[in-house]
Amino acid sequence: MIFENLTQSLQDAFKKLRSHGKLTEEDIDKAMRDVRMALLSADVNYKIVRQFEKNVKARAVGGDILNALTPAQAVIKIVNEELAQLMGGRESRLNISSHPPTVILMVGLQGSGKTTSAGKLALSLRKQGKHPVLVAADIYRPAAIKQLQVVGESVDVPVFTEDIKDAVKIAKDSIAYADSHAKDVVIIDTAGRLQIDEKLMQELKDIKASVNPHEILLVIDAMVGQEAVNVAQTFHDALNVNGIVLTKLDGDARGGAALSVKAATGCPIKFVGMGEKLEPLEVFHPDRMASRILGMGDVLSLIEKAQSTIDSKTAEKMVKKLKTDEFTLADFLEQLQQIKKLGSLNDILGMIPGFSGLKKKLGGVDLDLDGKEVRHMEAIILSMTPKERKDVSIIDAKRRKRIAMGSGTRVQDVNRLLKQFGEMKKMMRKMKTQQTQQSKKLKSKKSKKNKPKSKIPFIGNLLGGLGKFPFSPK
Repeated sequence: MIFENLTQSLQDAFKKLRSHGKLTEEDIDKAMRDVRMALLSADVNYKIVRQFEKNVKARAVGGDILNALTPAQAVIKIVNEELAQLMGGRESRLNISSHPPTVILMVGLQGSGKTTSAGKLALSLRKQGKHPVLVAADIYRPAAIKQLQVVGESVDVPVFTEDIKDAVKIAKDSIAYADSHAKDVVIIDTAGRLQIDEKLMQELKDIKASVNPHEILLVIDAMVGQEAVNVAQTFHDALNVNGIVLTKLDGDARGGAALSVKAATGCPIKFVGMGEKLEPLEVFHPDRMASRILGMGDVLSLIEKAQSTIDSKTAEKMVKKLKTDEFTLADFLEQLQQIKKLGSLNDILGMIPGFSGLKKKLGGVDLDLDGKEVRHMEAIILSMTPKERKDVSIIDAKRRKRIAMGSGTRVQDVNRLLKQFGEMKKMMRKMKTQQTQQSKKLKSKKSKKNKPKSKIPFIGNLLGGLGKFPFSPK
């Protein structure tokens, strides 16, 4: 997770606050000093950090924090709200024209992930019922057009190209193509440079004048740090950018771009991109991101992600199997492949409140659902026969050796998987027993409630209380 170090630093700062029953102004000053250092280490612009610190302190000292029952939590709440405000306050949606086609201009420096982001955006819109077309207007970078065609094919979106060296004409002709082919969104992938120059800006201005886009999205690599502010400011001054797409947000960066760019330019972050896989762009929610930064999780985003990636019918089928104790290794494999669609386990755990510190507890180990360990598990299960997957009790020493050879693993790995599966089955049976007992208790409580109560509440309560003692009359 991009904010991993920042999250840990902020949690350490707030841990000191929690150790105080009542806060003084000096305690708040010390905490804010730690917060300031954490933000600066995350490569957040210094002026923005100073303003942020000033806002938090004004609310903390000027309000009822010093006399609050839980002052540490009150300070954390203020920091959470100010962080969300720093990143835009609330989500900013895409401008969709009521008169199609909606024209979206993708701009940015070379290597920022512009072409991939264009494909991801097209996929997002297609899943919303739109009919987008991608436009190859990068006529300079070698194989840029071919790359966009590959991306378009991967997300099942057509790509408009012309064999000419005029980006402005290509952009203009793409609008006519969209009208004649019933495409309601035009996404123009423009050329980038390794650095900002006059030629690049002039071409983008000419394209903007010719197609009059409804949305100009600036794609910024989240790993460039404070330089992102300068890049965003230059593009915004020249083109009046509507929104920002932050890419590589899952990379090993400090995260200053996400915290600085909105405050510095006024341009809202509309989408974030995770990894190189062609999956829909994620809508940026400042409030949810602030909660994640503070280690408070982001359950809403996790639910949305699960709903969009995991097949509901498959999930229902698995629940029924678990209830009837028919869960097999084949089902386990299917679940593993479903959960892998959610992405990195590090990111998933980061969305769950209280789990942000798990990696530290595990000694900094990366938890990757698509890692070597999981691939070995898949290979082992796939090397089994359908009968073996259904009934693991038939897997003797000879079969284990064959499975290990077929999966390219060791017999010890096969033994470990079978042992883990056995433990998981035991745990599921235990949970099933506990749920059965709880449901019986609930039923008995309901039946007691349905019985006629004493006309005098005091007598009813007294008899109920006496029933708890061993000597009570039965």
